[in-house]
Amino acid sequence: MKLASIMGLLGGLALFLYGMKMMSNGLEVTAGNKIKNILEKMTSNRFIGVLMGALVTAIIQSSSATTVMVVGFVNIGMMNLNQAIWIIMGANIGTTITGQLIALDIGTFAPLLAFVGVVVTLFVKKEKLKYPGEIIAGLGILFIGMSMMSQAMKPLAESERFVGMLTEFKNPIAGIAAGTVFTAVVQSSSASVGMLQALAGSGVIGLESAAFVLFGQNIGTCITALIASAGTTQNAKRTTIVHILFNVFGTIVFTILCISTPFTDMIIGWTPDNPELQIANLHTIFNVVTTILLLPFGTWLGKIATFTLRDKAVTEKEVGMKTLYLADIHHINSDKHRTFIVCFEGIKMELQRMIKLAGENVEAAFDIVRNRKKEKLSDVKQREEYVDFLNREITGYITDATAYETTATGNIVYNSLFSITVNIERISDHAMNIAEYSEIISEKKIHFSEQTILEVEEMKNTCSELFTLLTENSDNNNLWHHNIMSMEQKMDDMTVLFRENMYKRIREGKCTDEGCVVYTEILTDFERIGDHALNIADEILRINRF
Repeated sequence: MKLASIMGLLGGLALFLYGMKMMSNGLEVTAGNKIKNILEKMTSNRFIGVLMGALVTAIIQSSSATTVMVVGFVNIGMMNLNQAIWIIMGANIGTTITGQLIALDIGTFAPLLAFVGVVVTLFVKKEKLKYPGEIIAGLGILFIGMSMMSQAMKPLAESERFVGMLTEFKNPIAGIAAGTVFTAVVQSSSASVGMLQALAGSGVIGLESAAFVLFGQNIGTCITALIASAGTTQNAKRTTIVHILFNVFGTIVFTILCISTPFTDMIIGWTPDNPELQIANLHTIFNVVTTILLLPFGTWLGKIATFTLRDKAVTEKEVGMKTLYLADIHHINSDKHRTFIVCFEGIKMELQRMIKLAGENVEAAFDIVRNRKKEKLSDVKQREEYVDFLNREITGYITDATAYETTATGNIVYNSLFSITVNIERISDHAMNIAEYSEIISEKKIHFSEQTILEVEEMKNTCSELFTLLTENSDNNNLWHHNIMSMEQKMDDMTVLFRENMYKRIREGKCTDEGCVVYTEILTDFERIGDHALNIADEILRINRF
């Protein structure tokens, strides 16, 4: 093989992979919340699950990205193992769309597509238009790379040594091994299938040999999910096992079929003059038929995965403060696919834990002051330490996740999540302040009047109502935000009223100096809790607008 051909092959492969990446990234960013909304509609219905998996993968043009997201969702508890099984089955079908696109004869228009896409990406300032431009450019570059590879490999058809080497792939084991290894290296079944189509289009390899390589490519694509599952929960790892089982089963079935029947001849007969389409059709049939065969037994795949990877016994060392929903950011980004949705959902669920702890502390703090139960102060301190721990873990995670984010929208969302984390931590600080006043009250032997005790109870009930509003799900974001604003204003008005009541008690001689100082501090903390709650609502509203 001449040096020029080698350079052409490598250059074509580089353009193909880069075009694939551009197109996948553009599609995923453009789809954005659509992917999230699609997956949020997941049910235990296997047919809907398969459909959703196929649809998401067709949108983002990457089964690896879909599988990584699924592993992440299972890890944070957003999706259970059975739901993940149906999504993975669908993802295997959805990934065949890429091969069908490659088989289309649009190479003539590829330079024009690349030019238009690059012009839009470089010269259009609106972000909403940049990513569709990236999709178009990626598609054009992909086909230019495909054409370069095909041209570079045409001389190989005349090389007896190379053709002889490829005929070894008629041996199922050799073909499957080659497909598995190559796909594991490039971490993209779409890219490796595209390479196979380029070889076939150049007349270097026929479907009889390419079929076994193709089956191995389906197994090799599992490597991405395998990497992503490192450091995750047992169920997330089981999701990866299901992915491997699916493709190994399909490979066994179709290998037997190809060996014992003229199956490949039938596929060739459909499109005898289009070897690229032959491979694309076989790839589609492989995944669709495997899904049909395994669909009734999907839950059994889950049971096999659970039996293979059993739950670990929890040791005393593992009990304590820890995050539950933050996937390992470095592992889930190991394939360089965007994982904003996984990161966002994990952070959101940790924030729900954090705000629950802060809310419990606020109520407990008012109880301690009202009922003089100083012994409960240790519980508040313990929760405060947990809130501080979550604050450190979540802010550190957001910092890591931001490093992988490529969009302005994603960075704005991460900034809002960071602000929410800080405000929750501040609320818990104010709760701690209120709870610690009980020590001063006890030490100074301060006695509040009956009216003061009633006001403290009213503050507690108002905070409870505020946290109920803050954590509720609402279809009308603007109305929800308005209700939080109204509650914060109510807290401001209560603070003014209760201060006036306190001044009245001072004039009547019903309030000591120490009691006034402590009560003033309690009112200040109460008012600031409302301020931080409104800050949180502002950031949530900002996020929900994207």
